[in-house]
This record gives sequence, C-alpha cells and structure tokens, in this order.
Amino acid sequence: MITCREIRVIDEEKKPLGVMAAHEALALARNRGLDLVEIAPQAQPPVCRIMDYGKFLYELHKRDHEAKKHQKQVLLKEIKFRPKISIHDYDFKLKHVQRFLEEGNKVKITIMLRGREKSRPEMGLAVLDRVVADCAGLGKLDGAFRRMDWAVSSVLVPAKTGGKDAKAKNPPGSQEKIQGDRGKESSAQKSEQKPHPDKEKIEPQA
Repeated sequence: MITCREIRVIDEEKKPLGVMAAHEALALARNRGLDLVEIAPQAQPPVCRIMDYGKFLYELHKRDHEAKKHQKQVLLKEIKFRPKISIHDYDFKLKHVQRFLEEGNKVKITIMLRGREKSRPEMGLAVLDRVVADCAGLGKLDGAFRRMDWAVSSVLVPAKTGGKDAKAKNPPGSQEKIQGDRGKESSAQKSEQKPHPDKEKIEPQA
C-alpha cells in the first residue's frame, strides 16, 4: 500500500511522468486498466510505476524458471566395488564412473569389505588406486581415503568444470581464438621472410 502523498511516477512504457499526488497516480493507473506499483520506496519521493502487476509476476516467475533450468546441478553419485571384482564388472562400473565425471558430477567410490577382507583394507585401497588411475584426466580425489570397518571409500570430483557444455564458453571462431591465430600467422610470415643465417651454407647430402 502506498502511504506517501507525493510520488514520482513512471508509466507502462517506462517514461517518467514526474512527481504527482498519489491519488492522482492511482486514478491514472485505473483509467488505463493497470496497477500502481511502488518500485523504489527508499527514494525521495518514492518511485512508483504503472504496470500490469499480474503480467509482471508471471514474467518474473518465467525468468526464474529459465534461469534454474540452465543451472548445472552437481550431484553425488556412488559406485560400489568389491576387492575381488571381475574384470568385466570392473570395466562396466568404471564406465559409469567416467560418465558421471564427464557430466560434471561427483562420484563416491566405495569398496565393500566382507569377512576376512575387513582385516586387509589394503585390498580395497588397491582397487581405489586403480579407479583413480583409470579416471586420470576426468576426475581427481577430493580429500584422502576414508577407512571404515566394512569399507574404504573416497570421492572423485570432475577435473574440468562445465561438463559437456564447457565448449560453449569458448566456441570456435571466438575473438580470442581469432586474435591468437592471427598472431601465429604473423609469426609464421616473419620466420619465412628471415631465413636462417646458416641456410645458404647447408648443402644437400648425396
């Protein structure tokens, strides 16, 4: 509710109408079938705008929805291994780990220990080391290994940010790339114009 007697008014086309009495601005907005909305209450006098308030809220909600849709949500995935896992199962699970990292997600690697394996955690650590090595370039360790009675685990984080959309940040033909290519071309032309001082002395061998 607008309580000030005088306000500065902006119309629906964002054009200033100057300072006027609040009741006059409200009557003007009603005559146009619109609302009078206070947008800068701290100003002296407060600034109000004539607008379709319902449409304004709808567009604001739509912008927020679009912004959230384009945000990259990082998830924590978990893949479990066994110390004596077969080669086929290992390769199958490793592909999942690599895919999750490529998508920009964190991956928790857990090596489950059972029976006598609990007294030999180094068996689980060996599998963890193997996974980390096979994911080199895609992910890296986020902290040290965590040891528990029934398992050893660690978290891999993506080595590169942005996931599959990272290329969009520096598309082919961008200004930085064009300038870099021009610099390379200029350097190449200079090297062609200035032959090596020993070039004329070198004779082809038979």
